[in-house]
Amino acid sequence: MVGFIIRWFANIVSLLAVVRFVPGINVDSSRTLVLAALALGFVNAVLRPFILLLTLPLNVISLGVLTFFVNGLLFYSVSKVVKGFYVSDFWSAFWGAMAFSLMSFLLNLLINPKGKINVRYQSGSPRGQKRRENVIDVEAHHEKKSGGKLERKNE
Repeated sequence: MVGFIIRWFANIVSLLAVVRFVPGINVDSSRTLVLAALALGFVNAVLRPFILLLTLPLNVISLGVLTFFVNGLLFYSVSKVVKGFYVSDFWSAFWGAMAFSLMSFLLNLLINPKGKINVRYQSGSPRGQKRRENVIDVEAHHEKKSGGKLERKNE
């Protein structure tokens, strides 16, 4: 349950960024933003796989480009269902879906399957100190048969 809420929050943040930066997409209130994020999550989890399965032959022929248009269509359809979530035209929905998918993907990279947020960083070595790294030295050996006799060659 915690994982669902954290992913929903990631979708809310992604949708907020889309509303702020993609022209033609607006919301009336923060409540509408939360509901639209929930609806987008539902549509992407339930309807999108089914639609992509139905359009699979066309998607293969188009080398996957059709997927972008399906995403735009689903984004636009959510604006028709959620009152207060407005998308002016299909191209706004197309670019909004692209931005939403990218932002949501990047934020969900930080969330593990249990719903915990993973942030990893590696600090550098202090100034003036040389970093020690493990080095593995491997010597290659080639074996070849010549006249029924096995020869071993080092390189």
